[in-house]
Amino acid sequence: MIMEFFTGPWPWYVAGPLIGLTVPLVYLYSGRKWGISSTLRDVCAATLPRDLEYFRYSWRNRGAWRLTMAIGLVIGGLIAGLMTTTGQPISPATQADLAAIGISSVDGLVPAEIFTWSGLATLPGFIMIIGGGFLVGFGARYANGCTSGHAISGLSALRVTSLVAVLGFFAGGLLSTHVLLPLILGGGF
Repeated sequence: MIMEFFTGPWPWYVAGPLIGLTVPLVYLYSGRKWGISSTLRDVCAATLPRDLEYFRYSWRNRGAWRLTMAIGLVIGGLIAGLMTTTGQPISPATQADLAAIGISSVDGLVPAEIFTWSGLATLPGFIMIIGGGFLVGFGARYANGCTSGHAISGLSALRVTSLVAVLGFFAGGLLSTHVLLPLILGGGF
């Protein structure tokens, strides 16, 4: 029983409360909001030339802790990936839904027909990887935070703007899943 806990996906009733407790603990300990999209700005401010006004600020004073957090997220993800590698991470029902719209080879967490270098060379792959990546980045900046920051940190702080952003994220996700994805993969583009 104990080994199964460390080799398979954690149940929602364990993972959810752990995520939910992390935010208040970080906020109470440091007084800082938790989110990852601002970390990308800090990385850019630390590495890019200072020609752009947007990146001209003292990232060391406000971003060093976020860079540490981002490194911890990567290390935690690697540890979790190494410890929970048994079984198929995508449910058979989801695989059947993907097969219905033309995706038959699911490798790990992503459809191998799209998220590969050869998949990027196709119009659907380009639209989803490059176009989708741009829209996610633009949306996170426009909403002044990413899904994690708004859904976990903003909602726990009872921010109305975070509620509006989360509702928008979910509406966009539903629209993408049920309308755009079948349209793109079905050859509508």
